[in-house]
Amino acid sequence: MIVPTPPIPAAVPLAPVGISSALPSSLLAPARTALSVRSAKLNILDGSSASVTGTLLGTQRAPLARRVVVLQALGNHGWSTLARARTGAKGRFQLTYVANALGTRLLRVRFAGDGLDRPSRRRIGTLNVYRLAGASWYGGGGSLACGGSLTSGTLGVANKTLPCGTLVTLRYGGRSIRVPVIDRGPYVEGREFDLTEATKQALGFGDTGNVWSTR
Repeated sequence: MIVPTPPIPAAVPLAPVGISSALPSSLLAPARTALSVRSAKLNILDGSSASVTGTLLGTQRAPLARRVVVLQALGNHGWSTLARARTGAKGRFQLTYVANALGTRLLRVRFAGDGLDRPSRRRIGTLNVYRLAGASWYGGGGSLACGGSLTSGTLGVANKTLPCGTLVTLRYGGRSIRVPVIDRGPYVEGREFDLTEATKQALGFGDTGNVWSTR
């Protein structure tokens, strides 16, 4: 008796070695990213808005759309998020934060990354939140209430209540300076700070007026 032999199945072609385009995206290495900052408004009055604009870029500086970018500040317990925004079609973002507390903090923008793109971050400078304060200036010599002697080159301010050595950032006419409290005064109604002659010159301040202060 002759038993018929079953037909031999056709050979299945093998995929060429080295072709990876068919791999699922989850197996591909995430691409590098970079944050480009175009503008930053970081010196503001209390209750006003700080803002940062820029672009999130991927491989070959291609813009990355619909990704979340956050604005973060450095505090005593690490970085905390102040604002977040999603990038547009050209990878651009605008982060806005309404400040409600005086002071000075380091800021950065951060992209946390995802399955396709690596995380990235960029320091953008210092956020200074001020209030208006009446000021005058004084010079000459003599001893200081916090110790030492006043000279024409002494940087600092007099204040009635802030502890000696307290650092205050002052801003006037686009200029900023960070100086310590070194003396007591002024004792004129409506004035909170007496600037030393050197501090007055560094700020380009006149005789009396308002300065921006972080204290």
